[in-house]
Amino acid sequence: MVLLEHVSKTFQSNKKEISALRDVKLHVRAGEIYGIIGRSGAGKSTLLRTINLLERPTAGRVCIDGLDITTLDGSKLADLRQSIGMVFQSFNLLNAKTVAQNIEFPLKLAGRLSRAEREARVTELLDLVGLQDQREKYPSQLSGGQKQRVGIARAIAHHPKLLLCDEATSALDPETTQSILDLLADINRRLGLTIVLITHEMSVIRRLCDRVAVIDKGEIVEQGDVADVFLHPVHPVTQGLVNESNESLAAEGGVHAVQRKAAGATRARITYRGDAVYQPLIGEIEARSGKRVAILQGVVSSMKDTPYAQLLVELSDNGAAGNPATGESVADVMQALGIRYEVLHD
Repeated sequence: MVLLEHVSKTFQSNKKEISALRDVKLHVRAGEIYGIIGRSGAGKSTLLRTINLLERPTAGRVCIDGLDITTLDGSKLADLRQSIGMVFQSFNLLNAKTVAQNIEFPLKLAGRLSRAEREARVTELLDLVGLQDQREKYPSQLSGGQKQRVGIARAIAHHPKLLLCDEATSALDPETTQSILDLLADINRRLGLTIVLITHEMSVIRRLCDRVAVIDKGEIVEQGDVADVFLHPVHPVTQGLVNESNESLAAEGGVHAVQRKAAGATRARITYRGDAVYQPLIGEIEARSGKRVAILQGVVSSMKDTPYAQLLVELSDNGAAGNPATGESVADVMQALGIRYEVLHD
């Protein structure tokens, strides 16, 4: 659905050239939810805005559904943008118009539907985002979450094939954020809509996205399936984001790492996902390896629909290097159980 090939973007500031994007290569599959995460100033917003050419790249190609849109301008570009919805952090609603009028506004501008058709589409969208009873209210009478629901309804009014979300939840409280993420997931499932979102919040990526790209200083430093990237981060920027998120999750659960290491013990990080999370694997490891396993820190959560566990453990000798009956080593036991096992060296 989206293909960026060697995309770069530079700006001129005080006679200096500032590089906002550097040789970005990215592809987004049709029907998926793709997240772009990075710290402030990393280039997330510029990258998102190149996808609908609100920022025209200095170099490279942007293709939407097989069409190189960097060759378009004028009316052709305007027509294309009707197939790309956009949701803004600050809602961008028209304060003098009601909820229904805000949603109808892009349909009215396009001039392709009759008044009755527009009203029918607005009613359909209000039902989709759960705002049927807010139809005649004005933005000033709405909560932040309700305003964002109006923004989402307006963004998909033209039946777009692609929805861009620019920090769509960063202005909302945690509970409202959750409801908006649930709405986006529902829209993705029901309409088959491809969604690309930018965020600086790991929780948004974990909850909503199928795949993710990590951006730093205008470069994509890591990308792939969410579970792979965030359970086994390679780049230092990704590792920092993941560590901060894991510490937050662990603190919420009241679990903190024990700093003192037992004599002769081995510290390791173990990771497993899916149905394995519901199995008594620690007891299985102990029984088959002959080692004692102490959990020092742990995160048990989910990434979209996939449960996972990532634990910092300490393995100590229980009188034998392996189970006397089987002779299995810890590494062999982990492999047999489908657990990723990483020994942490001092």
